[in-house]
Amino acid sequence: MTYPPPPGPDGIYPPPPDPPIQAYQPPLPANPQQYGYDHPAPPVQGYGFPPAPGYDYGNPGSPYAHPGHPYPQARPTEGLAIASLVVSCAGVAGLCLWGIGGLLGIVGAILGHVARRRIRATGAGGAGLALAGIIVGWVVAGLAAVLVAIFVSVLVADSGSTY
Repeated sequence: MTYPPPPGPDGIYPPPPDPPIQAYQPPLPANPQQYGYDHPAPPVQGYGFPPAPGYDYGNPGSPYAHPGHPYPQARPTEGLAIASLVVSCAGVAGLCLWGIGGLLGIVGAILGHVARRRIRATGAGGAGLALAGIIVGWVVAGLAAVLVAIFVSVLVADSGSTY
């Protein structure tokens, strides 16, 4: 068992000594006899240990390579599907502009129907976008028709009054 050092003349204990520092020693090569005593080992590329012989870490054509791309390629999105949804959403804002939104809604819905037909034929992506464009387009067209009917009925009711 060791005891702490005795305190100094001022009553304070001295700090513990630092641990000894080892001088840097380069690592020995895997087989020092291969290079002889007067030739240093060739430098190893990269960090750590050299790769084990026989393992080529998945290079193409090796038995350790990955069999293929881990994820399937994404299908391209049909452009008309995107256009359908954009035009139909613009029709929502166009409802405030005297029924122009109704025309935009009809155009968006028709673009959505064309896009779905092309998606079925080509297998491209974007079926959900086209369906959303169709739904929003027909809803906007229906709202525009209702607003136009209300506007016309108000005009007809006002014109029938007599003085």
